[in-house]
Amino acid sequence: MTELVTNSQEGELAGKPTSVSRTTLSHIMTAADTNLLGTVHGGVIMKLVDDAAGAVAGRHSGGPAVTASMDEMAFLEPVRVGDLVHVKAQVNWTGRSSMEVGVRVLAERWNESTPAQQVGSAYLVFAAVDEHGKPRRVPPVLPETERDKRRYQEAQIRRTHRLARRRAIMELRERRAAEGLDER
Repeated sequence: MTELVTNSQEGELAGKPTSVSRTTLSHIMTAADTNLLGTVHGGVIMKLVDDAAGAVAGRHSGGPAVTASMDEMAFLEPVRVGDLVHVKAQVNWTGRSSMEVGVRVLAERWNESTPAQQVGSAYLVFAAVDEHGKPRRVPPVLPETERDKRRYQEAQIRRTHRLARRRAIMELRERRAAEGLDER
């Protein structure tokens, strides 16, 4: 595991560049991965996405990190048996103990000599945890490129929306419970 370095003046963790934890997981799809339509099951792709994102989150935070949520999983094209799937992941944004990881899924068709095509994407939120399963601080992510900076800004927007959605749902549930319309 990467040792986290703190800034002794502020007690804050030193930031880590985006490239430090970026990773690619590649996997050849087999008949065991298929659904009833004969294409690769979405759940298989989602597991690869979670695996790659978890590796990135653990690498960035310097220890265990658990999946807190998955947003906007988009399947753009079917994946077929024999395709070589590449799952590319990086930390887009960090909070106190959470991280948003962006994931792109690409597939190289086994019977074509064309470049890999994007077949999916997702955003996941991970929480860094200590040995007792309690949240622990994560270092800030330091965007390096203009693309990284754009991803960081977009991640902040998604976080704002996630929090607002959660707050609105909780308020609705409380109102309905107070009116005797729903059981808690």
